[in-house]
Amino acid sequence: MASTLLELTAGIVSSHAAVSELSTDELVQEIQKVFTTLQGLEGGSAEAAPAEEAKGPAVTLKKAFQADQVVCMICGKGGMKTLTRHLAQVHDMKPGEYRKQFGIPSTQPLTAKKFSEARKQMARDRGLADNLAKARAVRMAKIQEKKAATPEKAAKPKAVRKKKA
Repeated sequence: MASTLLELTAGIVSSHAAVSELSTDELVQEIQKVFTTLQGLEGGSAEAAPAEEAKGPAVTLKKAFQADQVVCMICGKGGMKTLTRHLAQVHDMKPGEYRKQFGIPSTQPLTAKKFSEARKQMARDRGLADNLAKARAVRMAKIQEKKAATPEKAAKPKAVRKKKA
């Protein structure tokens, strides 16, 4: 059965490595994790994988959110610009759950600072704020028109109900 576990491990890790970029150290860690998890599942201990997630963060909060990259605090994978997709695909977790698990404040974006700044600058260059302001002005004008048309209906006297004694 050991050869089957090795074959399964090789298949799983090669599939994962084909989708995401892994360094040599990350590849070795991934092989070890998958093999021990498969051994645990074979032995009947299905708690092998969740026990890993229950332990503390892989990196500190300061190291996790750097200017040019974001590192996952669960698995330690780095080099990402944003965490949202990684959390959903790899850990089946929502950003709110991630923040809660590691005590990350809601004011801390789950993106690299340079990435956020580049997106803001791109939006400014394209004039997206001006477009938003124009759209809001049009919407408010329509709301004002509706309000101006509805007072005619509101001016009708309402029927007075008698109170029951």
